[in-house]
Amino acid sequence: MSSAEQTHRVKDLDTLKALGHPLRIKLYRALYFAGTATASQLAEKVGEAVSLVSYHLRKLAKHGIIEEVEGGGDARERWWRPVMTSISTTDEDFRDAPERNAVHTAVSRLYARQRGELYESYLDTKATWSDDWRDSAFSSESLMPLKPEELRSLREELAEVVRGYRLRAEAARAAGDTEGRENVAVQTYGFPFRT
Repeated sequence: MSSAEQTHRVKDLDTLKALGHPLRIKLYRALYFAGTATASQLAEKVGEAVSLVSYHLRKLAKHGIIEEVEGGGDARERWWRPVMTSISTTDEDFRDAPERNAVHTAVSRLYARQRGELYESYLDTKATWSDDWRDSAFSSESLMPLKPEELRSLREELAEVVRGYRLRAEAARAAGDTEGRENVAVQTYGFPFRT
């Protein structure tokens, strides 16, 4: 995967369903940070059987989310890499039919649960991180009365800030600057609610 930003906006139901499996999301995340990996390496990271991991990797590849590394590995073990730096889904692409809307909502709930679990895992292990990491980590909630176009603009601006950090981090990693770097999750939500 190059260091260029490559966002895949999922619009078809089959790909969304393929991404709607908890193990596939974990595998994609692990593969993204590894850069390239075999099913055996990923199985060790996610604590699952190699045969199961291989099956799910092939499903992700079928939908263009990951790909086999050409010339990598041998007949026994394939090497995989992510095709995208980011995967997104939007409500507007799935609200045209009840089944599509229901699947999108179910997959979005799965993502929200996994993101919450990832943050809770950090909270559970916070004491094992250095003070520097603990002082840098953050969680915040900002409440504001916005119009739809303002929320859309905020989403785009935040995405641009995150994209800039990701591109710089990937370029640094590609240049061999790995000392002191850790995997970091930045989770953002913006949605209307009523009290």
